[in-house]
Amino acid sequence: MSLTFHWFLPTNGDSRHVVGGGHGTPVTATGGDRPPSIGYLTQIARAAEDLGFTGALTPTGAWCEDAWLTTAMVSQNTERLKFLVAFRPGFLSPTLAAQMASTFQWQTGGRLLLNVVTGGESHEQRAYGDFLGKDARYRRTGEFLEVVRELWKGKAVDLNGEHLQVEGARLTRLPNPVPQVYFGGSSPIAGEVAARYADVYLTWGEPPAQVAEKIAWIKGLAARQGRALRFGIRLHVISRDTSEQAWAEANRLLDGFDPETVRSVQAGLARSESEGQQRMLALHAGGSLPQALNSVRAGGTPTALEIHPNLWAGIGLVRGGAGTALVGSHAEVAERIEEYHALGIEEFVLSGYPHLEEAYWFGEGVLPKLRAKGLWRHPYGRQAASSVHVPFTDAGSPR
Repeated sequence: MSLTFHWFLPTNGDSRHVVGGGHGTPVTATGGDRPPSIGYLTQIARAAEDLGFTGALTPTGAWCEDAWLTTAMVSQNTERLKFLVAFRPGFLSPTLAAQMASTFQWQTGGRLLLNVVTGGESHEQRAYGDFLGKDARYRRTGEFLEVVRELWKGKAVDLNGEHLQVEGARLTRLPNPVPQVYFGGSSPIAGEVAARYADVYLTWGEPPAQVAEKIAWIKGLAARQGRALRFGIRLHVISRDTSEQAWAEANRLLDGFDPETVRSVQAGLARSESEGQQRMLALHAGGSLPQALNSVRAGGTPTALEIHPNLWAGIGLVRGGAGTALVGSHAEVAERIEEYHALGIEEFVLSGYPHLEEAYWFGEGVLPKLRAKGLWRHPYGRQAASSVHVPFTDAGSPR
């Protein structure tokens, strides 16, 4: 079976440096030299489509633009790329979400994937009017997905649940195909919801031994439900012709980190309710920037943050959520992907700074190596069709 690769749409802005934001970070920690205009995001999406990425993750949260609206617009300038739309079920009624998914599938020719994000930070949830605690949010997510999945089967749904109530819910148009549901979470209750409702369980980029433990855990929970899930991993990537060039780029990114920003971001993330975020923080000991920077400025490599061969935890110093990157030559990055694949990972959700250029580094450097090993094939043939006119507007101008 061919591995599946997804890219990322930076709807909080892009840059040649690491742009803040992500899970659990303050809204002020965002920005970038390249605003997330439809023109610029379309360039990234078309590049990903041509290179052979199957889809593109679009994040959710107060730190970025709305995923549903953005992808609906970008989809009109692409042909085959799917959109992995992150959304929070606590902010939508399940009937409306099921209807939106059906509309998206109809208008795009079936190019919607769904990343269900329960929400790990109570303070951010409250800003949107959601005052449930973390465990209650996961129980609500289970009810939400129960309704949505029944609606997608064409059934009429009545539910009088702990958190959600619907009566006589039904769709006039069913989604074709039914969107695949991607779901992550490291807490016990997250695992239970994933095992019952997810198609793909996503983990952040932890070292292989920890990823193997997570896969075994979810497999066991899913087996009790009579289900089998696929597994994916969320990583950044810095891939170059040589290992030295890749680590030089990691050095450059690290050297651009402002110590005060690191301190502020780490203090905020330390308060996160997300078990997955705490696992990310533990990978770099809560922020070892001074040691890493001293190594860089002395002409060394940031080995203090290399937590497994070619797995670098530096991104997590200034960004919430996914905080690790595969760093190395194209051959080394391909080897690490093979290592994760051997554990059971079939889908890779990747990103890099800047997202336009890094897509080409990976797509032209790593994917051919994986194709030569029989692990990947271009999902659309050699190249995506190019009959759609793409309005490459200035990155800073509205459309």
